This record gives sequence, C-alpha cells and structure tokens, in this order.
Amino acid sequence: MDFRRHIKSTIEQGALWSGIPGAMRRQRRGHVLILAYHNIVPANAQPAGDRSLHLPQRKFAAQLDSLMRTHDIIPLTTALAGYSGQRPAVALTFDDAYEGAVTVGISELEQRGLPATIFVAPSFLNGHDFWWDALAERGRGALSPELRAWALTECAGRDAEVRARAPRERQAQLVRAPSHARCAQEHDLVAAAGRRGITLGSHSWNHPNLARLDEAALATELTLPLHWLRERFSNVLPVVSYPYGLSSTRVESAARAAGYSAGLRIDGGWLSGNASQDAFALPRLDVPSGLSPAGFELRTSGVRPR
Repeated sequence: MDFRRHIKSTIEQGALWSGIPGAMRRQRRGHVLILAYHNIVPANAQPAGDRSLHLPQRKFAAQLDSLMRTHDIIPLTTALAGYSGQRPAVALTFDDAYEGAVTVGISELEQRGLPATIFVAPSFLNGHDFWWDALAERGRGALSPELRAWALTECAGRDAEVRARAPRERQAQLVRAPSHARCAQEHDLVAAAGRRGITLGSHSWNHPNLARLDEAALATELTLPLHWLRERFSNVLPVVSYPYGLSSTRVESAARAAGYSAGLRIDGGWLSGNASQDAFALPRLDVPSGLSPAGFELRTSGVRPR
C-alpha cells in the first residue's frame, strides 16, 4: 500500500510540475466547479467515523488558500445563475451539517471572507450521528462496499432501519461518534447561518436514498426540510442536495414539484453555463479527506490522474 501511495504521489507531482494544471485552468475560464465537502475535523481532535468524509481542519484551510490563488470562489447562487469571470470558479458546499463543518469549517471561511452553502437534514440536528459513521469498521475507518450497498438498497439508506438491521443481518457493530462527527446543534447552525456569505439548502428530512422511496414518502422528504428551513432562516436556497448523491428522473420531477429550482449530485465535473444542463442533475466534485495537496490542485484544475 505504501508503494502504491508513493507511485501515486510521484505521478501527481509530475503532473503538477508539468504545467498542465495551469493550461487546464485557462481552458476553464468562465466555468464553475461545485465542491462537495462533508465534515471538518477540529485541530487536535481524534479522527472517527467514515474517514473519507472527515477532513482535518489544517488540510481544509490549506485547500482554501490554494483555491484562492487559482480560482474565484463564488456563492452557489452565482454559480447557478451563470458566471463569466476571467478565472475558473468554485462554489463551496457542505453536506450533512456536521458539527465540525458548521463550527470550525465556517470559521475558516469567515477568516477569508468566503461564501458557502450548508445542506441540512433537519431530523439529525442536535447531536445525532449518521449510520455510516456509527458502522465504519474500527481500524479501517471505512465502510465496506458490500455494507454500503446493502444499506442503500435493502434499507433505502434509512438511518433507523440500518441501525436496527445491521447488527443482526450484517454482524456490524455500532459505535458512537464524537461530537464533531455528529450533526450540528441547532444553535450552532443558527450562528453559522448568521455569518456573511453563508446560505442553507435542503438535504432531505431523514437522509434516505430518495430513489428507493414511494411517492408519498418522497414528497414528504422533499417538502418538510424546505418548510422547516424557511420558517427559521431568511437565507435559504430552493436547492436540494440529494442524499448519497442518488437520484432518478422520478426524484428530480418530485423535487421540481416540491418547489426547488435545482438539484445537486455528488459526482461529476464542471458547470459550463450551457443551457442544456439539467438543473435537477447538476454535478459536483466530491472532496475526500485522503486527497494530497497536489491531488487536490490537479482535480480542481480539471486533471484527474489515476
């Protein structure tokens, strides 16, 4: 594994020094990349849960500084409305409203005057943890692909159902995540939402796999969070981030009917400003915690070496 990491690092550094990233960025002038983050782990806190989702604060700060040198960092509203700058742009988003993201993550943004959007699943607020963090294997800090697939299909990604069935059917052990790796306290979300440039969006109500729900449940999952957010906040965008990045034409139609103007996946690449892009299947670039600084710069420039 160390040898493979060494080879990967060598390839990334070679691509970085080649000048290709700068050339790629010049080709991407006027284009936007929406970045999908999850949790930000406070400095000196212990790692926990599904490690790929929990980015250390120092690495996050370094990524922000890197982006400021090479990209315009714009609000999600600007990205969706159309952008025509002289550099490529990024819009920053956080899924799940983790406590670490809502506190130290937003603090890093405030120090730099940067905007971002937090996508909230309200039923998890006030310290609830997520099944994927509770079930991440000890020693590995990751879910097996088999367990993840089972949870998303057999249990439709429903938190309570996964927790009830996984110990019995998958011999999986549940653990309690530390506070930074749980969903934010509502008062911390209120504080974050009060910061300049921060907006909120919907991440469904209970974070299920929307593509596995019947029509009634799907409508509830989409309408409840938007109503809840609008009752409490003035800076709410009519945008949904699909849980697990999973959607379908039926889900996208339901989102439109529920009053949203756009829907975001968790995969894909750039927004080109092309009117042919489906507003309810817009791409984002996931930012896993394991990316090296060189790997991050390459991917945000449009280069994705294997």
